[in-house]
Amino acid sequence: MIFLANEDGLEKLDGISMRLVAIGEGFKNIDKLTDKKLLPNYPKVNRKGVKGVRDILSHNYFDLDAETIFMICDKYLDELLNATNKMLFDMKSDEENG
Repeated sequence: MIFLANEDGLEKLDGISMRLVAIGEGFKNIDKLTDKKLLPNYPKVNRKGVKGVRDILSHNYFDLDAETIFMICDKYLDELLNATNKMLFDMKSDEENG
């Protein structure tokens, strides 16, 4: 596994894991701020999965599975970024349109 090959890989794994925690925390806050009304408008986003990864990384950090983190980054991060950018665009448009 690429992350476990050397110290640099472990640092990347730690950094990516912290970012995934922050993303999951952000999605939890979005749910709180919008009474769980915003995220359902984006069905392509696995919001339960995003928040679940945050919970796993936050509460079971020493059981971290590097291959799972790599798979999340490889398969889902681009889709999540695109959906998040769409959310931001839609919210900004809603504000501008009153």
